[in-house]
Amino acid sequence: PDFMNVNMMAMAAAGDYFAQNRPEFKQNIQNYYEHIRENDLVLTHTLLNLQRNRAPGATPLEDRTDIALSVVKETDAGIIVHGARVLATLAPLSEEIALYPTASHMLPDNAPSPTSFAFAIPCDTPGLKFQCRESFDHGRSHFDHPLGSRFEEMDAVAFFDNVLVPWERVFLLGDVALCNDMQMATNRHRHAGQQIVTRNLAKCEFVLGLANLMTETLGSSDQVQVQTLIAEIIENLEVTRACLRAAEVDAKIDQWGVMCPAELPLQVARNMFIRMYPRMAEILHLLGSSSLMAIPTEADMEGPLAEDINRYLETDTASARDRVRLFRLAWDVSCSDFGARQILYERFFQADSIRNAVILYNMTDREPASATVREFLAQD
Repeated sequence: PDFMNVNMMAMAAAGDYFAQNRPEFKQNIQNYYEHIRENDLVLTHTLLNLQRNRAPGATPLEDRTDIALSVVKETDAGIIVHGARVLATLAPLSEEIALYPTASHMLPDNAPSPTSFAFAIPCDTPGLKFQCRESFDHGRSHFDHPLGSRFEEMDAVAFFDNVLVPWERVFLLGDVALCNDMQMATNRHRHAGQQIVTRNLAKCEFVLGLANLMTETLGSSDQVQVQTLIAEIIENLEVTRACLRAAEVDAKIDQWGVMCPAELPLQVARNMFIRMYPRMAEILHLLGSSSLMAIPTEADMEGPLAEDINRYLETDTASARDRVRLFRLAWDVSCSDFGARQILYERFFQADSIRNAVILYNMTDREPASATVREFLAQD
């Protein structure tokens, strides 16, 4: 929910941007922001159309309006949309769904595109359906699945079967350029980036604490190879913290009158976390090794082998129960279906790593560095 909060705040603050499409859209986005703020509503969102064929020569999906979410009709009451979108995280638990523009190409003579829009509607709107993946909450105790039993947020594909979106819930419509530029022009990506990097920092801190407790429990903290692995997590933590701090220290008032964090440090932090998080999960594998498999269930701790478990699984620093509880947490972070989903999420939530590298390359002013080298070469 906090991710969507900052997104909608940024869009509402940039109300004049939406007015370029139609004057009433400014009031629509600002009224909607006030509505969800005052009613404390939880939002999910979707960004992408389903991918049918990734081959370079394939027909662009936005040209397949039978598949891509598209506007099929405008009525006095609103727009009618039909198609599918991914990936609606938290959909079954959310009260509203926000639809961001997906990138579209310009049509001949700048004709309105049926796939260019932004809107938000209640999740119980007639015709809107969600297909959820299999749940990672298996109905087990917090002891057995400490994360999966608490934090399963679910992911879903959203199907829109001729869904009516009231005019007051439409924020952009038809204008390809405005839709394609919305993220950057409203600075939504910067405000969301600050929230994302803050979350990444918390994850680094959690993994560091978990790794430290694992090695203390196993008595391996003094081993050089163990210290080297934990030092890698510390590096991830401090680089992420430094990027977040730099983005906040260098914040400036933007064109919409909002204090906006600096873009470059956030982009660097997001790019790096794509590699950081899978590696930190791997480090937990290396630190835990076979102990990640010696994890009886809570029922086992009270079962017929309880005496053997308590005798053989205790360590010099932890009882068997404390050891098992800790390593079941490590399993849920790095090995379980819940943990694997988190790793997959962090690989792709920040967007494609190669595309991100190109964005970083293009947003960086490299000329001052080149000028320094030229100045050095020009010396006698």
